[in-house]
Amino acid sequence: MGSGTRVAVAGLGGLGHLAIKLAVALGAETSVISRSKDKAADASRLGAHDLIISTDATHMAAARDRFDVVIDTISAPHDLEPYLRLVAMDGTLSHLGHLGPVTVQTTDLLVGRKKLSSAGSGGRPATEAMLEFCAAHDITADVEVLPSGQVNKALDRLARNDVHYRFVLDMSDLS
Repeated sequence: MGSGTRVAVAGLGGLGHLAIKLAVALGAETSVISRSKDKAADASRLGAHDLIISTDATHMAAARDRFDVVIDTISAPHDLEPYLRLVAMDGTLSHLGHLGPVTVQTTDLLVGRKKLSSAGSGGRPATEAMLEFCAAHDITADVEVLPSGQVNKALDRLARNDVHYRFVLDMSDLS
């Protein structure tokens, strides 16, 4: 990924917002794919050039075959087919968010010579290089800090999907 690479990040959450920051810092033309336009301001603030509404058939059709890389950070089970349609010839759909089983029609990969990838830990050297890159480009995770005494509140909000990227529990209130 770098200058001239067209990248889309599906899912603007805890993992997605960092993918956007990294793609932008690498010089990629970066777009966000979200279910609603409610994330437009956040996408722009993070440096994305465009927001594609995944629930809008016209938006999705206009973005067909547009991206060299689509980074799928959606944590819930979902159909990969709409995201594979956005991948350009010889491009890659990198599936990172959902850790369960997925189903892919082979023809969705064959037409356009598309690749499906995933990633685990890059190991210690790659993690060190990534952290150095983040430090050099001032990339940090956006988090909401709550005192550990509010753990039940955090769990309730998580259940309601009412978290802005990530919660961090501040343990300093424990004796």
